[in-house]
Amino acid sequence: LYARFSALLDGLLDTLVEEGALPAGLARKAVAVEPPRDPSHGDLATNAAMVLAKPAGTNPRALAALIAPKLQAIPGVTALDIAGPGFINLRLAPEVWRDELITIVREGERYGLSRIGNNERVNVEYVSANPTGPMHMGHCRGAVVGDALARVLEAAGFRVTKEYYVNDAGSQVDTLARSAHLRYREALGDDIGDIPEGLYPGDYLKPVGALLAAAFGDRYVGAPESEWLPLFKQKTVAAMMDLIRHDLGLLGIHHDKFSSEAELQASGAPERAIETLRAKDLVYQGQLDRPKSLDEHDEWEPVELTLFRSTQFGDDQDRPMKKSDGSWTYFGADAAYHLRKAELADHLVNIWGADHAGTVKRIQAAVKALTDGRVDLDIKLVQMVRLFRAGEPVKMSKRSGSFVTLADVVREVGKDVVRFM
Repeated sequence: LYARFSALLDGLLDTLVEEGALPAGLARKAVAVEPPRDPSHGDLATNAAMVLAKPAGTNPRALAALIAPKLQAIPGVTALDIAGPGFINLRLAPEVWRDELITIVREGERYGLSRIGNNERVNVEYVSANPTGPMHMGHCRGAVVGDALARVLEAAGFRVTKEYYVNDAGSQVDTLARSAHLRYREALGDDIGDIPEGLYPGDYLKPVGALLAAAFGDRYVGAPESEWLPLFKQKTVAAMMDLIRHDLGLLGIHHDKFSSEAELQASGAPERAIETLRAKDLVYQGQLDRPKSLDEHDEWEPVELTLFRSTQFGDDQDRPMKKSDGSWTYFGADAAYHLRKAELADHLVNIWGADHAGTVKRIQAAVKALTDGRVDLDIKLVQMVRLFRAGEPVKMSKRSGSFVTLADVVREVGKDVVRFM
């Protein structure tokens, strides 16, 4: 209904242009037809006069007076008034709503679909939790928000890629593999005792240990870490991602693409990103200022780093892309990852937890620099989930092995309840 009246309003504005009452070429993107905030004001409202008056060189009420008679002439419009500084409120005949109900029944799931996206490519990245354990409820809001947004964009005519970025290149993955090696030994009959501090103690790694034992026997029980760590990282991350995909599936969430940080770095993508920026004089060798958090007596030695000129894009300081030891910073790898996404999309959307708020400006600056502004990056921040049982907050930590899994809650209350909440 709103789309139909928006199209009718657009046609009326074209008529005013043809009549010379409105200048040609006015941007109408902000013109809306929507329900009034106060239902007593009517069934539909439009801000057209408010939005177009200034660029048209007139005042909103004068422009509303030109638009109103044409809207009043639309079949089904029973009343109209110009409110406040220039909003136009409409009342519709009952048969308009009855006809809309018939349309809804006839079109079924196709009702409300639009082509406003014009088949433009949108990459929506969401969840992207570290593959160090099953999905817990702390990840749930970002998962549902990202999935719902992707579905809305698809319904609006965009070509959507739903992506999950697998953070499998950090030290936490080494820790995961060492934890799995303990469970592997346990599956073969070793008494491993208490899980050492710093490793993942959760029972969810017991099935992984059993799989590794079945695959390799006792070959790596006493072997040096250098022989089994890369292999166990690969196998354990794969097992964790299978579990994550399964648990997300319980919520009806399915990604189109899973991108590996380890594979990204091995492909040389970060080097290509730096060279792209260096060619634009946006990367240089330099030193960061002394951190403000340090006391004047604290020791601090400046080091030479590869820095991105993010201050040219509104950030508060330039950001290191490489550490002094030559390894990539998280930002450096992330910039390369976003360049890869941008090569296949017209728009990027990230759903991040609020704890990542501090990195928004720098990654938006990198995308703008790497794509010369061709691709926009919109980052939606969501709060983490707080879970209560019997009125008491439930603490969740993978590191301590104490958390409530997404799968447990879905089984207890159902998929739709979890998504709605």
